[in-house]
Amino acid sequence: MTDLTGKTVLVTGGSRGVGEGIVRGLHGAGASVILNYTRSRERAEKIAAELGGGRCLALGAELDKPEQLVRLWNESVAWKGRVDVLVNNAATRPSVPIDADLETFDDGWNTTMKVNLIAPAHLTRLAIPHFRQNGIGIIINIASRPAFRGDRPEFFHDGASKGGLVSLTRGLARFFAKDNVLAYCVVPGMIQTDQLDEFVQHYGKGQAFDEIPLGGPGTPADIAEWVVFLSSGKARYATGATIDVNGASYLH
Repeated sequence: MTDLTGKTVLVTGGSRGVGEGIVRGLHGAGASVILNYTRSRERAEKIAAELGGGRCLALGAELDKPEQLVRLWNESVAWKGRVDVLVNNAATRPSVPIDADLETFDDGWNTTMKVNLIAPAHLTRLAIPHFRQNGIGIIINIASRPAFRGDRPEFFHDGASKGGLVSLTRGLARFFAKDNVLAYCVVPGMIQTDQLDEFVQHYGKGQAFDEIPLGGPGTPADIAEWVVFLSSGKARYATGATIDVNGASYLH
């Protein structure tokens, strides 16, 4: 059992799917968790109330707006006086066909990059001086398989944004290890969430599961297990590592 008692963790996009699983996993390990949400206020507050207001705080923020990211970070630090771990999990994935009109294509790519890559960069920029002051800090970025193997044409933007997140993680590990700032990238495969249900409805179960040697999708808890462990600081010498959690459906 990993004990995170006394640690405070900020999780973006924590109200559903993988993010909710991460929030629950961290809380179960003893951490105090800031559950960030964008539009799912009622759901986020319900989760926070269930877990207990003393160790789970729901904070809303539009992640494509830098001023709201600053507010999110400041309110997160103010809650317990510090943040020990930043988990950049929030992501958007609108379908943007390669032959979409100019406005649709540009808007889809820009919005995706702002939420999936630029928002983590802003939060990282805010976290680093805080971590330096505290003498240690951990950043865990949640990427995806398409960062390495590419995505379908209507989701090129998502794969590209997650590829950037991987590069950001590696740069952080290389140049801030001297400050005891650790960085990791967790890369889920097919995980049982509402998003996967939509994928199966559109493309079929075979497209989703046939290539998974373990025979089916993982669960949010499978991702949470890794986030909890990395949040403990016990993987210090593995900073910069990419952890694939995909049932062997993609290896690199």
